[in-house]
Amino acid sequence: MSNELDISKHDDRDPNPWLAMYLDSSIPINEKTKQALMRDNNSKSARYLLPFVQLWSKITMFFIHIFKFIFPKLFNSSKLLHRMLAWGLKTWVSPDANLLIFRHFHVGSDILSFIWANIDGVETKSSPLRPKNFEDVKDDLFLLHDLNLYNFVINLNSELKSKNLTIKQKSDLDLSMITEDQFDHIQFPNKWTNILDLRSAIELFTPFYQLFLTANDFVRASNSLQLDETIAIYTAQILGTPGHLGLVNNKHPMVPATTYSAAYRLVLHGLASETLHEILVNLKLNKSKDGVMTPKSA
Repeated sequence: MSNELDISKHDDRDPNPWLAMYLDSSIPINEKTKQALMRDNNSKSARYLLPFVQLWSKITMFFIHIFKFIFPKLFNSSKLLHRMLAWGLKTWVSPDANLLIFRHFHVGSDILSFIWANIDGVETKSSPLRPKNFEDVKDDLFLLHDLNLYNFVINLNSELKSKNLTIKQKSDLDLSMITEDQFDHIQFPNKWTNILDLRSAIELFTPFYQLFLTANDFVRASNSLQLDETIAIYTAQILGTPGHLGLVNNKHPMVPATTYSAAYRLVLHGLASETLHEILVNLKLNKSKDGVMTPKSA
């Protein structure tokens, strides 16, 4: 833990807001994730660089929007985009931010696998994405993540309707796919260039995402961030515990938000995924202790 998150460094006249959030236990979240996120929020990059990066990002996205309207098929290359993203993550992004980014794919894969495994009569399966290193990013990782979410919702609900099924509360939960602590990642680089915090990195990468993807791919990627509520509702129906829906702040995807807010909503998307995953982790740990499963409200 950094000195900034050390309670012994607390000053009543100048309290650190991120120390307060780190010590707060009002929402469930993995301990190492929480440490990484609070250190990231308290980094010099987030405090001093982020405001300039945000301004640059919004202006650049505006002109790219006009450019893509005139030349919709120019520069469309997901392969090139993901090679740039892999290089950027490895070269410029801090270890804490990289941890949060890589964890997100694993957390999301665990959650989708949990849903399909706990709906009786459904054969739909997710396509898990579990990147371990920067080479895995090059395989269209970010694009596939967005496609997987929409394909999961479409395939699941098509099967539910064709078989006249509904998602119901299940008492004997299958939690075998839920990873209890950290995932199998590489040791992320920590050179002098690895300074970017999570939000600055996302703001910097978003215009490139917009430039090198088709308009449909980019808008779909932006709107997919609001599927948090959809996935959370499915999980709440399985657990019979709607309380954790209050942790979702991206709002319902039927009312899409502007693409200019994609970077901020991506961080909310990550937080929602982490809290939902931690709820499932706690259920798994309780089940292993008690030998039975009794879902409890979050």
